[in-house]
Amino acid sequence: MINKAPTIVALLSGRDIPGLVSRVSSHISERGGNIIHADQHHDQEAGIFFQRIEWIPQNVDIAAEEEAFRQFASEIGMSAKVANSAKRVKMVIMVSKMDHCFHDLILRWKAEEFNCDIVGVISNHGDLQETSASYGIPYHVIPVTRETKEAAEKKQLELLRELKADIVVLARYMQVLSGPFLKAIEIPVINIHHSFLPAFAGGRPYHQAYSRGVKLTGATAHYATEVLDDGPIINQDVIRISHRHNVKDLIRKGRHLEKTVLGQAVSWHLDNRILVYGNKTVVFD
Repeated sequence: MINKAPTIVALLSGRDIPGLVSRVSSHISERGGNIIHADQHHDQEAGIFFQRIEWIPQNVDIAAEEEAFRQFASEIGMSAKVANSAKRVKMVIMVSKMDHCFHDLILRWKAEEFNCDIVGVISNHGDLQETSASYGIPYHVIPVTRETKEAAEKKQLELLRELKADIVVLARYMQVLSGPFLKAIEIPVINIHHSFLPAFAGGRPYHQAYSRGVKLTGATAHYATEVLDDGPIINQDVIRISHRHNVKDLIRKGRHLEKTVLGQAVSWHLDNRILVYGNKTVVFD
């Protein structure tokens, strides 16, 4: 839920030393802030401290409070990502033909579950154009083939910059984004993969799962990286299957998981609950 009063959220990470929680809370209280939520995690093996803290600032100049906190975090040797709830993140959905995740994301947004504005949909097919128009969301068709992939990605980048996108969500966008594209985009990209990674990465994972006779199948939401299906994992879930289920059954059961896993991952990201370090995440749920 979106707080009525604007709040600041800080995600901190750095070397674990005594007194960090006290120093952070003292900085906020000394500036008149009211802490409404705080959570922390210690990676004992790596010796890293992580914290998510949210507060209502006394100063109406939120930008100044954000900058003051960044400077404070630097002084105590912590990396800090700082955001405020008043900012409406601009989200772009990329989709191909499958529409279950596409509809679910938009309906969550319309129900005000997401603190964002969906500013556009990009697709390599025109199948969902009328549907997107019924939701009042601009739809952009950029066809992609092996021969036109580089030119298509250039158009996509130009469009994302024109839309001033802050995040891209791949709602079963059935194209592999290239390394140069992901490097140039400079904003987070969340993907939903229809298996319980790292098992069955790549194409046709339900068929792979069926051929292996697995008893569980799943879905994974992760940040997209240059290595296919290898980015930091945000959310996962599984469902039990048996020898009685065929590939169509796995696909049908998996679609429900894909929607819920992706929706929750997007919600956590928009609420600034995810800290990425290395190829892992800390999720303050």
